[in-house]
Amino acid sequence: MSILYSFIAVLGLAGIAWLGKLAGLEYLFGVVFPYMAFAIFLGGFVYRVTKWAKSPVPFRIPTTCGQEYSLPWIKQSKLDCPATKWQVVGRMALEVVTFRSLFRNKRAEIYEGPNLAYGSTKWLWLFGLMFHYSFLVIVLRHMRLFTINVPGFVSAIEAGDGFLQVGVPPMYITNLVFMGALLFLFLRRVTMPQIRYFSLAADYFPLFLIMGIGTTGILMRYALRVDVVTIKQLASGWTTFSPVMGKIGTIFFIHLFLVCSLLVYFPFSKLMHMGGVFLSPTRNLANNSRMVRHINPWNDPSIKAHSYAAYEDEFREFMKEGGIPVEKE
Repeated sequence: MSILYSFIAVLGLAGIAWLGKLAGLEYLFGVVFPYMAFAIFLGGFVYRVTKWAKSPVPFRIPTTCGQEYSLPWIKQSKLDCPATKWQVVGRMALEVVTFRSLFRNKRAEIYEGPNLAYGSTKWLWLFGLMFHYSFLVIVLRHMRLFTINVPGFVSAIEAGDGFLQVGVPPMYITNLVFMGALLFLFLRRVTMPQIRYFSLAADYFPLFLIMGIGTTGILMRYALRVDVVTIKQLASGWTTFSPVMGKIGTIFFIHLFLVCSLLVYFPFSKLMHMGGVFLSPTRNLANNSRMVRHINPWNDPSIKAHSYAAYEDEFREFMKEGGIPVEKE
């Protein structure tokens, strides 16, 4: 049912934009909602990151997958068990750029015996990488709409993305990769019983929402053509706070409203892992507890520690009566 509810919700958002266009509310959907969505996205993003940054982290809890720093002749796993700041930086860089922890993902299966067998599952890492990087390229390509003079790197990205020159206008490779990766992530979630069991509407809704954005964007480019010049005037007007509305097709307002919905939904969803990965204590802390003594900075100085010796002095007789061994008779 979570799949159905999520799909209906995205269809409902598309229907709202369609009805808004029919009702002549182009300014509301083309100017007011984009500004509101961006403000909510920016404010929500800052709020979540600030809240996480203020959260107490009293313990060193880095996730370790290799040999820690020890004796000189024992080789340390510097990326899987970092002991210095720069080793942590290297680990975080590989995590953000290459999804290194996902590359190490394993699957476990039980066979007759019983025997436990482990296998590599690189498909999730590969399609996750394809999805994120194609999404990044698509976002960068859209920068041409927000500037009067198109930046050189945007033109270079477009040239590289459409170098196959399939059709007119050229077919962008990232469009195919983006939709293919989304389809894989969706099928993985619905075909694998273990993943489907704990999947909620919060897992399906962003998938359908991003699929809707990608589908409407592809339709605008190759099927239901719209006036790109008018769209560029509107988009560049957003950046200068002087948007100019023109006659644009309905499909554009559906696409835009889905993008606005994603911006509003983003800071309050699992998609915030984009910012949270930098604040995860399991990733951004060095495993140096044997080299440095860490004292919890959030300890209340007015609270005095109750040592075990004092505890035993207080309850020694009761402990003896209960048969609990004591250090002092």
